[in-house]
Amino acid sequence: MATTLLFNKPFDVLCQFTDDQQRQCLADFIDTPGVYAAGRLDRDSEGLLVLTDDGVLNQKITHPKGKMSKTYWVQVEGAPEAADLQPLIDGMELKDGLCLPVRWAFGRQPHDTIDVWPRQPPIRQRKNIPTTWLTLTLKEGRNRQVRRMCAGLGFPVLRLIRYRVGSWTIDGIAPGEFAPV
Repeated sequence: MATTLLFNKPFDVLCQFTDDQQRQCLADFIDTPGVYAAGRLDRDSEGLLVLTDDGVLNQKITHPKGKMSKTYWVQVEGAPEAADLQPLIDGMELKDGLCLPVRWAFGRQPHDTIDVWPRQPPIRQRKNIPTTWLTLTLKEGRNRQVRRMCAGLGFPVLRLIRYRVGSWTIDGIAPGEFAPV
């Protein structure tokens, strides 16, 4: 029987089980043998990471042809308006090609009732520049794609939390904790 875990990855944790530089990694939180991350989150990103020993499931989550959607809560610097975010819907051009269209909404929808935990260290905030939360839903996962898209629109990412992969979410899973599926 396959093992699948949902892990709420904290900020500054690597998505691998070992690190020769002694940085925090998955082994500091998960001791289940044989599971591997299905996809990645950058060290400076937080949220849902699916770990499994099921190769078919891993392929479904990570392969571009699977197009399993993923939802991110993104705190950006500035106050974008709907017109500023239109390129996300149209399909934005990045250095590695045209991105598939992205669904977006203002706020951390659809689950604004979930409190976002404090990040350590806190994000940098400038006194005279507002920040805005967005919800972005993608069907691809290029390297640092959300960060590159937002920066390309002129709204750098201050905090990025993956809320959902397919039908799985981080609901009820505290940062640094995991739950079996």
